[in-house]
Amino acid sequence: MGRYTGPACKKCRRVGMKLFLKGDRCYMAKCAVEQGRSVPGPHGGNRRPRLKDYGIQLQEKQRLRNMYGMREGQFRLFFHRALRARGVTGELLLQALEMRLDNIVYRMGLAPSRRAARQFVRHGHIRVNNIKVNIPSYKVKPGEVIQARDVKRSRDFSKAHLDAAESRGWPAWLNVDKNEFKAEVTHIPTREEIAPVVNEQLIVELYSK
Repeated sequence: MGRYTGPACKKCRRVGMKLFLKGDRCYMAKCAVEQGRSVPGPHGGNRRPRLKDYGIQLQEKQRLRNMYGMREGQFRLFFHRALRARGVTGELLLQALEMRLDNIVYRMGLAPSRRAARQFVRHGHIRVNNIKVNIPSYKVKPGEVIQARDVKRSRDFSKAHLDAAESRGWPAWLNVDKNEFKAEVTHIPTREEIAPVVNEQLIVELYSK
């Protein structure tokens, strides 16, 4: 299955919460979730089906997977890596997702959404420790510095989004230098520093069946 290219807001309406897939629009009053738009589908209406245990676990997994814009095979690979590592599997999974290069570019504010950040990285606009990296899934390590290329096209795109990110506040684990369009990863974020958007234990239970 290829990359999803349909309406991003439909995914938010399906799960009934913001997944921040549309950048600045998600912070506006015209956001579909803010407007209380109905569940997508031929039947419409605001009534949601009552889910059993498996359905709740599946919805939680889909919510996290869609938020980071990953395909099922790639997401499952991240889970199995977290499962083999030493520590709490759910927390390790979230940390691995947060340390992806495209996510950090989004968290810095160089791009308005993770989808835009992925494209920004793929087009060669990002340097890691002054070396071009165009792999969105690149695992960033503490101490590494991420910076937009020192060219007009790269920095003009990022400037407005950096201002918006600054107004919302940067994560505590990123040391952002707005004037230089760069940030240093100071440490791997703890579970408390990652927004509690999902119950990761439900995802562990789903994949453990």
